[in-house]
Amino acid sequence: MTTRPFFKGMTYGWGSKRGEYRQPYAIDSLRKLKETGSEWIALSFWTYQEHIFSTSIPFDYGYTMTDRDIEFAVMQAKELGLKVCLKPVVNSRDGIWRAHIGFPDEAGSKPYWDAWFKSYGDFMCHYAELAEELGCDMLCIGCEMVKTEAQSERWREVIARVRSLYGGPITYNANHGKEEGVDWFDAVDFIGTSAYYPVAKKANDSLASMLEGWEAQKPKLAALSAKFRKPIVFMEIGCRSALGCATMPWDFLHQELPYHEEDQANFYRSALQSFWDEPWFAGYFWWDWSVKLYPIEDAHCNKGFDIYGKQAGQVLKEFYGRELNLQLQ
Repeated sequence: MTTRPFFKGMTYGWGSKRGEYRQPYAIDSLRKLKETGSEWIALSFWTYQEHIFSTSIPFDYGYTMTDRDIEFAVMQAKELGLKVCLKPVVNSRDGIWRAHIGFPDEAGSKPYWDAWFKSYGDFMCHYAELAEELGCDMLCIGCEMVKTEAQSERWREVIARVRSLYGGPITYNANHGKEEGVDWFDAVDFIGTSAYYPVAKKANDSLASMLEGWEAQKPKLAALSAKFRKPIVFMEIGCRSALGCATMPWDFLHQELPYHEEDQANFYRSALQSFWDEPWFAGYFWWDWSVKLYPIEDAHCNKGFDIYGKQAGQVLKEFYGRELNLQLQ
């Protein structure tokens, strides 16, 4: 008999500038996050490289959290009984999605790949050391770096460097629909993905329709888990409380869409109901919970990913309060 791992998680910290983790409103927000029944947070923050073809990743003093900020947030989480997955991310300052960071697949690009992976490895090793020192319970070594993923040996070298410094479990966060492009998932402990699958067929779609949408995704995810003999974890999953966003759960741009709780709530319930008891599935880190929350009376006009004071928050609390069958034969 073995035990199935399971993460009742929430992403916390994204979009915050240096110093904000240590503000009173951040402490209050973390307490309210705990009240959802979450047992884990993915403490997620970023630094910038200048553009998608840059070969160096500097510390961004205008934005990136300091180590003291991170230490404070980790200690606050642990005081609340939350476990922490440290999730450092590299973004591109030119505004192009980080999935496009990389270089042409040509022989002449080798020095650029070498330089970038050296810089990225240094970046990740810094946080591996910090995760070890702070007793973080998991480390995410990358997020949606799609164009880099074919550089298998270079990724394996980064992982080896990280494991020499950090003794806990590690994961990599692929992007939905691109998971099969990562042939080095055997080198990590959990197969992570951003599960922004467009499971709704229309705005204000039904729960039953969204459940059908998830059923269509299950076979390939189950096969991926079986191939690498690793559990799947949704390192990101979520949906804004705006009409139609379950048809494009990744969306954050269409601010003209009207507020709509039901699409978000049905997306949450469908994903929780669909995967909760799957033996190859290891849980969720929902996107996301803001460091500075809006007043609860303003929840009805917040069209973001947050679930504080919304129907989806009640759905999550319902599921996260349930007992899990974690025993596998």
